Amino acid sequence: MVFKKDLELQKEWVELLYQLKEVTGKRPADLNSVLFLIGVQELGLGARNFSKEEKQDIMHIAICRVLSLAGYYKLEGHDADGWPHWKLVKKLPRFDLLEQEKLLKIQILEYFRKEIGW
Repeated sequence: MVFKKDLELQKEWVELLYQLKEVTGKRPADLNSVLFLIGVQELGLGARNFSKEEKQDIMHIAICRVLSLAGYYKLEGHDADGWPHWKLVKKLPRFDLLEQEKLLKIQILEYFRKEIGW
C-alpha cells in the first residue's frame, strides 16, 4: 500500500486534532484518543463513564469502523445492547508499528472526510 508523504499526512493529522479541539473543547492527546472519540460516536450511546473493558471494546469499534472504509471489515450488526459487531473480510497487511499507525491515521482522516464531512 502506498502511503501519503509523511509531512502531508502529519499536516492533515494536526489539522484534524485542532478541528476536534473546536468541537470537544480539548485537543486529543494522541491516536488512541481520536480512536476513542470515533468509537463513542459509532456506539451512539452518548458520553458516559465506561469500564476498562468497555473502553477496549470502543477502541475496537473505532478501528473496525475506520478500516471498513478500506474494505477490511464489514458491519455484521448490533447486539441487544446496541453494540456493533464487525467481521474481518479482507486480510490486513503485515505492517510494523509505524506503518500501522500511518494506515490508521489515513483511514481516520478518510472517516472524518466521508462520514463527518470535514
